[in-house]
Order: sequence, then C-alpha cells, then structure tokens
Amino acid sequence: MSSRGATLIVLIIVGAAVGYGASELLPPESVGFNMGVNYLEEYERLTQQQEALQAQVETLSGQIDALQDDYEALDAEYGVLTALYDTLTQEHVDLINAYNETSQDYDDLLMQYEIITGMAPLKEREISDDVFLKEYAWIYDGETYTLSLEVPKDLYFFYKNRTRASTEDYSIYVTHPVDDDYITTVIDKFNQIAAEEGLDDAETVNLVITFVQSMPYTSDDVTTVFDEYPRYPLETLVDEGGDCEDTSILTSALLKTLDINVVLLNIPNHMAVGVNVDALGSYWSYGDSKYYYLETTGQGWEIGVIPPEYQGSSAVVYPILPIPICTHEWTASQVGYKLTLVADVANVGTDEAKGLKLYVAFDARDGEVLNPKTSEFFDLAVEEETQIMLVTNVPKNIRTRIIVRILDAFDNVMDESFSEWYKTG
Repeated sequence: MSSRGATLIVLIIVGAAVGYGASELLPPESVGFNMGVNYLEEYERLTQQQEALQAQVETLSGQIDALQDDYEALDAEYGVLTALYDTLTQEHVDLINAYNETSQDYDDLLMQYEIITGMAPLKEREISDDVFLKEYAWIYDGETYTLSLEVPKDLYFFYKNRTRASTEDYSIYVTHPVDDDYITTVIDKFNQIAAEEGLDDAETVNLVITFVQSMPYTSDDVTTVFDEYPRYPLETLVDEGGDCEDTSILTSALLKTLDINVVLLNIPNHMAVGVNVDALGSYWSYGDSKYYYLETTGQGWEIGVIPPEYQGSSAVVYPILPIPICTHEWTASQVGYKLTLVADVANVGTDEAKGLKLYVAFDARDGEVLNPKTSEFFDLAVEEETQIMLVTNVPKNIRTRIIVRILDAFDNVMDESFSEWYKTG
C-alpha cells in the first residue's frame, strides 16, 4: 500500500470520529435552548428600550410642567397688561376729550379777543378791517341822547349769512354769544344814563325801549328776499331797523344784558317782549312771575300798554335761555324692499343737544305708521353736525310717504320732514 492510500484511510477514520463526536456534543434539545437565549436577549433589549422611553417620558413631563408654569405666569402677566391697557386707553380718551375741550375754550377766547380788536377771522368770508360806524339819536323824557357804535363788517356778514333755523323760538337769536361785546357796548351807554339820572329798573326799561322804538319799521319782504327773516341783534343795530320780531329780539338782548328778567311774547301775527319789573298794565304770567307787555315797534308805547289791535290776544311765552335747535337734511335709496336713509343732522341752537335720535317710518295715515326705525342716541354740541344712517323695511303695495324726525331724549319732535306720497312695489 502506498503512503497516499494510507493517508486517505486515516482521514476517513478521523472524519468518522469527528462526525460521531459532533453528534454527541449537540443533541436535538440544544436547539430550544438557543432560542430561549435569543428571547432573553430580546427581552433585555426591549426592557432597556422601555427604560429609555420611560426616562424620556419623565423628561417630557418635567418640560410640560415647566411650560404650564410659564403659561400660568404669562397668563397672569397678560391679565395685568390687559388691565393696564384698558386703563391707558381710558386715560387716552380722557386726554383727547380734555384736549378737545381746551381747544374749544381756546378758540372761543381767541374769537372773543379778535372780536374786541375788530379782526375776527370768520369762516367763508373775506376778512376786512372796515367797520360800520353807526350813530344813533333818540329822545327819552324830553332829553335827546346819542350813541356811537363801530361794528366790523365781517362780523355783521357772519350773522347775515347764517342759515335761519326753522323755529318760532327766537330766543336762539338773543342768546347767540358772538355779538355779546357789542351789545355790552350799547348797554354801557344805558347804564351811564341810568346812573346819571337815577333811573330805577322800570325807567331804565323805558329808556331802552325808546331807543329801539326810534328805529324805523321795515318789512322782511321789502328789505330781504324772504317773507320771514329774523335778524340777530347786531344785524338790527347795523340795519337800524326791522320788523316786530327783529326789534323784540334786540330789545330782549339789551334788557337781558341789563339783568332784567325778560321773555318773548309770540302773539298771532305779532311779536313783543315781556318784562318782569315793578309796573302797571297788561301782563302775562309765566312760572311764578308777571311779565308786563312791552311793544317794540312804533313810538310812545310804555311798559304794560298794548296796542288796540293786539288786546285780548293769546301769546306763547318763550323764556330767554340757550336752547338746542336741530335741523336735518336727508337722502334715501331703495334696493328691493330695503330702504337706506342717510341724514345730516345739525345743532344750530345755542345749547348742547343731548340724547338725540333719528327716526324714520312710513306714513299709514290717521296718525299710524309702518316699520318705524330709530337710531342709537347721539349728542350734538353747539354748531356741530353729524351724519346718521338707518335701514328699514319698505311695506309692500301701499301708497305712503317717508317720515323723518329728530327726537329728543323724551321722544319730543325737534325737527320733522316728509317725502312725497308714492306707491311702493
């Protein structure tokens, strides 16, 4: 046998021995054991992963708690800042109101100063240094008295160009303040005469009325383009005359400045003045006082004497007080069955108007209305204007007209207008 064959035999024997030994070292049960080891290792890995996730949960919970604390702190700070903002907002509103009031006071004082110096820059008129120089002469108790007055032309035209309010309460012409300094100039003359002559209140009233009665009576339709044109006191002084309401307005302004309690008497087709002084004759009672009749046209009429044509007449009494007078203009448009009304409302009186409302409705005849609509309350200062819009439903298939009113806080009508009658769709 060669050595190569012997080697082959030896390898076969050794291989058989090794194979037998391997079968003895790895019995079939060892397979399950190895699988258990693998499961254990997977369990330990998952346990470690769970612990890591648990640690992350705890970390995130801590962060959530911290964020919650931050949120609560910020929420509390937000509440403080909101309260501070509200306070500052109110302070801002108060400051704006104070600024507006101060500006108005400044403008009023500036106007008064410029009136005194004759240089009032009145709106929408050419400023002029020219003045009207007026010379008056009248007789009282047998004596002749004279008075000189200089009135800036721009101030006169300021009043002449003002729109006349639609009201029978002419106290707004008496109480308008811009001409007060010039009325006071006239009154200074009367006070001087009264002091020199030792006149009491009734005699001083007669002194004033002889001055006013000395002015010619002029009809509105002759001296103006209007049938009815009430003049402000300064206008009547410059024009040196007027009709009964003009001279009554002037007389009331003069006597009021003299601290005489006075009212306007609106008699049918006439106007006169009532004075609360110690006198005799005809009077009207108003409140707890007697107001003796005072005729302002013609000459020779003293306190308490009524011209024959007005004896036995009734009268509406108007106290001389600042009052609001509201006017309005409006336009309306309709889309479908919705009416949109836009009104420009102005206070042309001499006192603030508070608690106003714009009212619109459709006339159903016999005092009945349909679809009334009222605005929110609003206020208007003297000479202030605002715009209000209302939307209401249009009644279907009726003949009607639009009613527009300005109401005060007690629903009294301050101004009223109507459209033409028309048929709705």
